[in-house]
Amino acid sequence: MITVVEANTKALLKEYVKFPFELYKNHPYWVPPLIADELETFDKSKNPAFSSAEAYFYLAYRDGKVVGRIAAIINWNEVNNQGKKKVRFGWWDVVDDIAVTKALLEKVYELGMAHDLDHVEGPMGFSNLDKVGVLTEGFNEIGSMITWYNYPYYKDHLEQLGFVKEKEYLENRFSFNNVNPDFFIKANDLIVKRYGLKPVNFTSTSAIMPYVDKMFDLFNASYASLSSFVAITEVQKEYFKKKYISFINPEYIKFILDKDDKMIAFSIVMPSFSEALQKTKGKLFPFGFYHLLQAKKNSKDVLFYLIGIDPEYQSKGVTAVVFNEYYKVFKAKGIQNCIRTPELEDNHAIHNIWKHFNPVTFRRRRTYTKSL
Repeated sequence: MITVVEANTKALLKEYVKFPFELYKNHPYWVPPLIADELETFDKSKNPAFSSAEAYFYLAYRDGKVVGRIAAIINWNEVNNQGKKKVRFGWWDVVDDIAVTKALLEKVYELGMAHDLDHVEGPMGFSNLDKVGVLTEGFNEIGSMITWYNYPYYKDHLEQLGFVKEKEYLENRFSFNNVNPDFFIKANDLIVKRYGLKPVNFTSTSAIMPYVDKMFDLFNASYASLSSFVAITEVQKEYFKKKYISFINPEYIKFILDKDDKMIAFSIVMPSFSEALQKTKGKLFPFGFYHLLQAKKNSKDVLFYLIGIDPEYQSKGVTAVVFNEYYKVFKAKGIQNCIRTPELEDNHAIHNIWKHFNPVTFRRRRTYTKSL
């Protein structure tokens, strides 16, 4: 018999966070989150996402043992401001038993129907800066700290329960050693002169902070046209600023200003923490922090986490200016692989940015939807 319980205490939330550690124990490609970080994400007093969203976390038990988990989420900005009558599900992990998946999803359906919503979509988090999608290809590739890994049967469970594909995401990579700098160095000189652009580089986190609010404003503007986009709120800006900016090498954050000092492009790259996180086993102490610090300093793989370009400057070659700045840093650090985080299959503007780098799609993931 399967019993589903709301994880509404500290003890149950900790059990919720720790379940994937058992499900993927010693798995070579699963990358564990930091337990403390996950608990903070689900803490309504700390995560500002709860100011515009509500979420409930559920555990499935069989014979006294946890066999699955799921989050049921409503992003009220999405429902009220965009008119999308959608209930989300995320942080979904399950043993290979479709009855468990069905029991967990029933809780998501209940939340949606209680608020007169008409469809469910997932897996996804509170916002566009959370993890997204069920992995459908690339199971033999190590995951990353900003994506979910899952077993192949996850997709099968959803499809057998009547879910259909909603959005497809691609993950691509290219070898830095194969990058020919000639085309973007020449383009950089031309574009900088034509538009009066100024790259801004950093050597300290404190120097970045005065620009961060403008960066999030530009993020909202540059992604607004995507059908899945929900804008980052003011309170979320402050939260992400404190939580993530100090975690990133300052030399991996690039801003481009125009002649009037208006930010027209930004990019955030992160060192790959995948292997370091596997070594931490979800804990910063006693040795986890050391592994992460070593990866921050020495990782030869980098992830292009976010890139945003003012709509007025899209298709004007500004990315040549951005990558010209990264090329200098990557060459000095001996970077080997550049990995792009999940991008919507139909986001052709992003794909065009990278076409000269001969990228290879190595993973695919998707969200699924079902009418209520």
